[in-house]
Amino acid sequence: MIVRIVKMTFHPEQVGRFQALFIGWKERIRAFPGCRHLELLHDAADTRVFFTYSHWDDADCLERYRTSDVFSEVWPTVKPLFAAPTEAWTVRREHLLP
Repeated sequence: MIVRIVKMTFHPEQVGRFQALFIGWKERIRAFPGCRHLELLHDAADTRVFFTYSHWDDADCLERYRTSDVFSEVWPTVKPLFAAPTEAWTVRREHLLP
């Protein structure tokens, strides 16, 4: 399993629009094959900043989502709302022995 974290900074006047769009998209993203979890986090100090936090079966599942019809609808709609470039990390949980 991989974890994907995406940081998005929006123009202040676009925050409400993004939140409404996310509500409409979240179930379609969650239902995408290989997506095990999706949540939206809102920065406590900067109301313009959001993070998506998602779990995927593997990198191939994430890539299939990134080339899907769902993503091709989401990305061009949300991209003009950004005030700064997005940042993204794909990470794995570290299972350390005690």
